[in-house]
Amino acid sequence: MIGGWVLEKAFTQAGFTVAFLGAVVPQQDFINAAIEIDADAILVSSMYGMGILDCEGLRDKCIEAGLEDIILYVGGTVAAPIELEKNWPEIQRRFKALGFNRVFPNTCTAEEAVQALKTDLGLA
Repeated sequence: MIGGWVLEKAFTQAGFTVAFLGAVVPQQDFINAAIEIDADAILVSSMYGMGILDCEGLRDKCIEAGLEDIILYVGGTVAAPIELEKNWPEIQRRFKALGFNRVFPNTCTAEEAVQALKTDLGLA
C-alpha cells in the first residue's frame, strides 16, 4: 500500500488525475475506475510477490470493456524477491505476454514511472 501512496502523490504532483484504489483490488474495480475518469493508463503496484496471479486476464477484460488502447503498467514486488533477482527478464516477458506495456522492478522510482507514462502518452 505504501508504494501506491507514493505513486499517487508523484503522479498527482505531475499533473495526472489519479484514482487511487488501495490494496487488494479486484480487476473490475480498476476497469470501472478507468472508465469513470476516462483514464489513459492503469497502473498496478504489487508488494506481496504474487502480481502475476492478480494481473492475468486484465488486458482481456480491458478490451471487453472497450479499453483496448489503455496503457497497462505493473511494478513493485511482482514476483517472489528471489525470482526478481534471478529471473527478471523472464518476469518481464511473462507480464508483457499478459498485455502489459511496461513492467517495472521494485527498484524503480516513482519519478521514473511518471517519466515513462509521459513518454508513452507523448507528453515528454
